[in-house]
Amino acid sequence: MNNDVSYHSLPQPNEVSLREREDAMGAYLMMFAALAAGLPLPIINLIAAIVYLYVNKSKSRFVYYHSLHSLYAQIPVTLFNAGLVIWGIRLFFTDLAITDNFKGYVGVVIVANLVYFIFSIIAAVKARKGLMYYFVLFGKIAYQQAYMVKNEDTQAPVNRPPKM
Repeated sequence: MNNDVSYHSLPQPNEVSLREREDAMGAYLMMFAALAAGLPLPIINLIAAIVYLYVNKSKSRFVYYHSLHSLYAQIPVTLFNAGLVIWGIRLFFTDLAITDNFKGYVGVVIVANLVYFIFSIIAAVKARKGLMYYFVLFGKIAYQQAYMVKNEDTQAPVNRPPKM
């Protein structure tokens, strides 16, 4: 890490209110948004996660982190699902045959969704307990965005010499 970057301290589980823990947990449960709406459109989950982030981001860094983390983790799964829906619609409305490539892609999408589902449930349980949970890559990015000390976060003006 760069020495010029500092981060806010992480809250201990007993410092996180029940409301914050529940809001953080809710971020991971956005994956059920399309199921609740009864729509097979993968973009609904992504839209729900974006709305959830913007509604809850100012509640606390803890809630902001988990909302951002959930959103970032959902993007690749949404893209996989959208690809499957588009490919499936194309097969349905044309005379194209179902190929081994399509079957393989369906398998990859199923595995990706299962992995996402399992890790999201684990993250939701951890968030409900007031703990942090990090998906590979997405956790680091969300942590840096939520907990990095920015100039507007400090009381005193930041006065550092220019870098050469």
